[in-house]
Amino acid sequence: MASCLWRYRRRILLCICTPCILLGCLFLYITLALCLAMAPTYPSDGQIITSNLLDRHFVATGTTNSSILASYPAQPFWRQDLNKTAFWNLIQHVMDRQHNPILQASGNGSRKDNITSLNQNGSFPNYKRMWRMSDYVTLPIHIQRFINSMHCRDYPLLIDQPGLCAKMAEAPKLLLAIKSQVPNFRNRQAIRMTWGYSGLLKGQVGKGGRVHRVFLLGKIDEALSKDIEKESEMYNDIIMWDFMDTFFNLTLKDILFWDWFSKHCQNARFVLKGDDDVFVRTPALLDYLENQEKLHLKRHGYAKKMDDFVIGDIITSAIPRRSETNKYFIPESFYEGMYPTYPGGGGVVYSGALVPRLLQVSRRVHLFPIDDVYLGMCLQRLGVTPIDHPAFLTFDFKAADAKEPCAHHTILLVHKRSPKEMLNLWMETLVPSAECRNATLREKRSKRWLSE
Repeated sequence: MASCLWRYRRRILLCICTPCILLGCLFLYITLALCLAMAPTYPSDGQIITSNLLDRHFVATGTTNSSILASYPAQPFWRQDLNKTAFWNLIQHVMDRQHNPILQASGNGSRKDNITSLNQNGSFPNYKRMWRMSDYVTLPIHIQRFINSMHCRDYPLLIDQPGLCAKMAEAPKLLLAIKSQVPNFRNRQAIRMTWGYSGLLKGQVGKGGRVHRVFLLGKIDEALSKDIEKESEMYNDIIMWDFMDTFFNLTLKDILFWDWFSKHCQNARFVLKGDDDVFVRTPALLDYLENQEKLHLKRHGYAKKMDDFVIGDIITSAIPRRSETNKYFIPESFYEGMYPTYPGGGGVVYSGALVPRLLQVSRRVHLFPIDDVYLGMCLQRLGVTPIDHPAFLTFDFKAADAKEPCAHHTILLVHKRSPKEMLNLWMETLVPSAECRNATLREKRSKRWLSE
């Protein structure tokens, strides 16, 4: 019997071991399959995507103890309850979701909401918006009008200057884009005769450069249309769009000008956007911009465009005015929170290379009634920090400073000057007196805090 078992020992061992080997292989297969299923996959763009990590609303369901994945919050971290949010914040929040790259990657990029659509390019009011605000009927009429038309961005040109920059053999160093209104002829004429001279202008001490101007207008009264057409034919510096020229529509002048600039004058190196009641020491401004170009070239060379340059009177930590009698009144039902840092709208200078970026980002930011605040919103989303310079006085001099004999020789821009004052200041600053010849630009000041 023993000899028989010894003879068949190999067959017996094979029968015993084979099931064990098969079970071991099956165990290894199942273990490997589970590991592969739990491990992240790496698409061609390098993003890490795991199953069930992001649901339809980008809400985390819990934490993970995986050594491969980073832990994530146990509670929802993308706010979904927007019912109690102010109207502008609400529609901007929804638009931010539509343009959020993470949400797009998780399948939410195609989500649409008709209250944020910017594809309504006509100039017809959207009266459905009024039902989004409980106090709409009690708001001032100018705010109601803005709410009804804030989705409109496409307005035809009534007067255009498409060849303004193309006619120049040399690219303009500075384009003066001045917001004006049809009746303000005396302001425009004073600017043409003084700081808004169009052509080759010498700096205060430097070589200067070529300057051109354009006035940005909307329509007011049909009866004045013929007069503005004659003015345009005479000076070739009027751009006029087919929208009502009101205070809350000044933001339209910004975005429509950015579009016009990108099509017709994108070779301009700098833009000064200001009101038609500011005074600018243009020769001194050309010197300052020349120095800024030299500093940029020294730091970055030709490799980097000067596409993040903004300078002016910078306002920080401003809050909306809530008094209905105030020019800048913004109701709580329309906007809540603080304003971003922004340059005072009386006068601001930015690089021409920044304009296409402003135009692009403005398509993802809903219009806001106050134009300088809107510029701050766009700059914030671009990650551009405006430079505060004490020589930009959009709120005029302090009483003590105004009495100094050479006060206007220390600034680049000052707000609220009449046509007559512009003429006098131009003659005074163009050829400085012996006393003011060596005056320098104003020194740095503390940041301006304003509740506007």
